[in-house]
Formats: sequence, C-alpha cells, structure tokens
Amino acid sequence: MEYRRAKIEGGTYFFTVVTHNRRKFLCQPDNISLLRNAFRYVMEHHPFKIDAIVVLPEHIHSILTLPDGDYNFSKRWRLIKNYFTRRCAVEYKTKISKSRQNKQEQAIWQRRFWEHQIRDEKDFTNHVEYIHYNPVKHGLVSAPKDWEYSSFHRYVRDGIYDLEWGAEEEILFDESIGNE
Repeated sequence: MEYRRAKIEGGTYFFTVVTHNRRKFLCQPDNISLLRNAFRYVMEHHPFKIDAIVVLPEHIHSILTLPDGDYNFSKRWRLIKNYFTRRCAVEYKTKISKSRQNKQEQAIWQRRFWEHQIRDEKDFTNHVEYIHYNPVKHGLVSAPKDWEYSSFHRYVRDGIYDLEWGAEEEILFDESIGNE
C-alpha cells in the first residue's frame, strides 16, 4: 500500500519529526539556536505559522498552518532539515550508506516525518495539549511550565493556559492523538 499525504491549501497540520536513530542532541543550546534559525530562514522564504511546538532531545512536535493557496509542507520540512543538517556539528551526524550506491550521506534526521491534518477546533486543541504535555509524558519534567523549549510559555503569556496547567495530574490522550 502506498502512503499518500493529505495536502490541503492553507491547511493546518500536526507533525512529528525525529532524529536519526533517535539520537538525543536537539536540546543542546547551540542546536536550539540552529533550529530557531532554520525555522526563521524557511519562514522568510516560504511563510507558515507555528501554532504550537515542542523540541525534545530526539524529536519535534509542531502544528503549522500554511498560507492560503499553498499546501507544500514537505518542502518546508525538507528545507528546515537541510538548513539544520548543513550547519550542525559533525559529531551529531551519522554516516549511512545509500542503497545501490557507494556514496555516503550524513544523517541527522529520519528520512520521513509523521503528519496529521487538523480537522477542527477540538482536534487542534487536543494536539496543542499533546504537544505541551509531551515533555511530562516522557519524564523530562514534572510540569509543562518546566520545559524551556515549548510554545507552552507563549500560550501562558497569551492567557490561554494557566501556568500550572498539566502540573497537578497526569493527562491521558486518546491513542489517535500524536504519534512518535
């Protein structure tokens, strides 16, 4: 069966992007800065809105909205990953051989990514909450407020979340929400 991506002009999508072999290096300060620069650079040339995002040591979850008349989220992710890879320190790159070729390529990212088209406001809210709770789910912090690399703090500033959201009790998500 061939997988086909849903491509809706001006659509809003949830993404999971994972490092090669789930190597844990994304949250190092130089790499966070490099990721920010990669997003800025691509956004300047191929606009999109970051509705929510979290960067964890070996993966990124995000919700992005594309402009009207544009559906090419694959191009944006390819450019973000390429920008990061070309500028990233050599020690994070893994040499892998291409099949049917003797060439070597440097791998930082898994080749593919997971995407889900956001269907409605409830789906959007569920995925935003999944993103912001993800560092707690992985045992990295005890509350979303304690994870530095998250849009959770913007949501608190904007009055959407209380600072203590997700701190008092475990939040469980339907298995259809998120993918890792």
